[in-house]
Amino acid sequence: MPEQFLSSEDYDEQAHRLYNEGNYDAALELLKEGLALYPNAVELYVGLGYARLAREEFAWARQTFERALVLDGTHEDALVGMGETLLRFGRRDAALRHFRQVETLGYGEDVELLLTMGRALYREGMFGEARDFFARANSVRPESADAAASMGFALHRLGDDVGAARQIRRALRLDPDAFEARVYLGHLLYDRGDWEGALREFERVPPQDHWDSLAVWRLIELKRALWQIEPGDHRLFAWEKRLKELEDGMDPVDELLAEVEAMANGALAAFDDPNQLELFERQRSEAYQVRLHDGHVFRGSWYEILRQMRDYAGFSHETVTEYMRRLAERWHEQLQIRIPASDPESFFRAAISARLVSLEDA
Repeated sequence: MPEQFLSSEDYDEQAHRLYNEGNYDAALELLKEGLALYPNAVELYVGLGYARLAREEFAWARQTFERALVLDGTHEDALVGMGETLLRFGRRDAALRHFRQVETLGYGEDVELLLTMGRALYREGMFGEARDFFARANSVRPESADAAASMGFALHRLGDDVGAARQIRRALRLDPDAFEARVYLGHLLYDRGDWEGALREFERVPPQDHWDSLAVWRLIELKRALWQIEPGDHRLFAWEKRLKELEDGMDPVDELLAEVEAMANGALAAFDDPNQLELFERQRSEAYQVRLHDGHVFRGSWYEILRQMRDYAGFSHETVTEYMRRLAERWHEQLQIRIPASDPESFFRAAISARLVSLEDA
């Protein structure tokens, strides 16, 4: 029998599965194939827009979502995707208009859409607006651990540590395996000086489910301090192994190639010699300790500290280079202080001199 063409729904379903698996390239190619057969399929354009967004092809994503909205100006996922894309271009008011249009169209009780919009705002540092969307998600579905945890994250960034802890604990009552929330609570307790409580929360996340190197480092240090044990003790083995896995997760060669690519795109000033891997390795191996104005402390090489700051700020979707440049631009815009974004060491040396962060004894 001759092979039948897939329907547009089939293309959308298969691409969605690839997207959820993190295979954005394959999803992109499949959606292009589908659109060649079904050029007016809105769902395929929406899927293509999100695949572009995941690949950080923001200009292409914007064009794709615009095309989807030409075909259907009230498509809720297209409006949300367009709002997310506009946020990447700094067009906050326009993004919020798209998000609010979603609510006015009758999707104000769609928890997944509310969480998606809230998280997009959170990533851009719009914590007050993000809190509002998370609050609505909580009111619609009070049994949602994701909604409760997201509300807690936003409240913490707004300075309400008591409210943040309350919401995160509620999330953990709803879902004890909400490991991201548990790690976040551990950090809150650590910063409050509740060492036993912090250790308890960090330990309740299995080593293989820890993805925050700072949390694992703090867990190890707390065990050493509270249990009076030395490095290499068998009780630390699983955690030290996991910390090494996380710290070694970024191949130095791949990271260097990413930096060189960013330089070619004009994102960075050139290193003295980007081919000298030993200089890059040395920068990664030196240990420093930096404290932010909100009291959070990060420890490691300049690169590792910057990566920890990026993850703490909720920008793990960005490369370290992109986050460094974003932060430097934000400081210049808000404080009129120029911070170089050529490399992590220069970045931190200037930030310390400008008293934007503090260097402490490691």
